[in-house]
Amino acid sequence: MFEELDMFAVVVEQSSINQASKLLNLSQPALSRKIAKLEDQLGLQLFNRRGKRLELTSIGQIVYTFALEQRQQQLKFMQTLAHYREGDQISINLGASLTTLQTTLPPLVNAFMERHPAAEIKLITGKTHEIVSYVRDKRVDVGIVASSINQPGLNCIPLFDDHLELVIPSSHPLADIEDVGIEQLQGLPMIIFSTGTWYRKLTDDLFHRWGIMPDIRMEIDSFEAIVRLIPTCKAAALLPKSYLRPQLLSDNGLVDIHIPALIETRRTTSLIYGQASELSKAASRWIDETEILFRRLEEEKSKKT
Repeated sequence: MFEELDMFAVVVEQSSINQASKLLNLSQPALSRKIAKLEDQLGLQLFNRRGKRLELTSIGQIVYTFALEQRQQQLKFMQTLAHYREGDQISINLGASLTTLQTTLPPLVNAFMERHPAAEIKLITGKTHEIVSYVRDKRVDVGIVASSINQPGLNCIPLFDDHLELVIPSSHPLADIEDVGIEQLQGLPMIIFSTGTWYRKLTDDLFHRWGIMPDIRMEIDSFEAIVRLIPTCKAAALLPKSYLRPQLLSDNGLVDIHIPALIETRRTTSLIYGQASELSKAASRWIDETEILFRRLEEEKSKKT
């Protein structure tokens, strides 16, 4: 029907079967049969025929409007296909936690956009188990989670290892103690991540293992909010070491304290995706370039140490 609709639109625009047939490189009888077929399919008369002159019926005008809309949709569709074939159109759906969005993701996006300035990146946030479900259900192409995922049908690429550090205001009494132990978290006023987040599970497991009961003042799922509230609440927090950039700590009047026992909180931030054969070229490119970026960062880190 769509072919007949397009031919019908040309006839309307030319106001003549004869002129339209020349434009379409089709014989006049063949074109007349196409229009008759369309009328039969719709069960409606599209033209009033007055000698050699054609006049649109009222329903014919509606069908013509629809034909124009279909023409535009077809044009957009063909342009999209052309962009994909030529590798110009880069569109990626990513899934990440709010913390990842605020920390790990920005440098990744910046590096990718420098190479592909016309890329379109759409983001869905959620907790780790939600991101895993989004990838499995193909709501997103790629997920970035603060965990190693070992599930059938999912590929998991480790990006970097990390562990938690104690973060306190620079004026906090613990800031002057040379060796801070895990036992000093007992009763300590703290801001922790919200229930259901991976970091909350990590800290809950740590507290249970060591029999620690901190004085929990707030539960928040935003890394940025925790950083800003630590000085205000005169509290402490356990935050990922990789996120604690010197400038971030300095700007917020914070210091990070290394506690040997916190090495137990080591976890791996990973990139996850489904079947490689089902990925778009853009998603495959994102995965490849992300791997290369973190490999280079690890090499630079090794050289420094």
